Amino acid sequence: QVHFVESGGGLVQPGGSLKLSCATSGFSFSSYTMSWFRQAPGKERELVSTITPSGHTLNYPDSVEGRFTISRDNAKNTMYLQMNGLKPEDTAVYYCNVRTGRFDWGQGTQVTVSS
Repeated sequence: QVHFVESGGGLVQPGGSLKLSCATSGFSFSSYTMSWFRQAPGKERELVSTITPSGHTLNYPDSVEGRFTISRDNAKNTMYLQMNGLKPEDTAVYYCNVRTGRFDWGQGTQVTVSS
């Protein structure tokens, strides 16, 4: 059974940083393109960042480009999201999944950016 366990969220002031982790199990992590998603209150879930099995990265939307860095450790079946220069509009629950979102979602980790 596939599991995603997101962690590392919290309350941070604007301009602050957080590093999220996504621990995975139940599938061949190193073979999949993985992504971080987020869902803000009252909004649909959106794609934030993507990383291929070899480590090639893509960031969406433009608002996170240059601030968020996705990475992965295939030996640990774990993916990360380093978030710098956080803004109030980054407030959301952050989730990880394969790029297509085909597996059941984890509980996510709450990120709140507020002064």
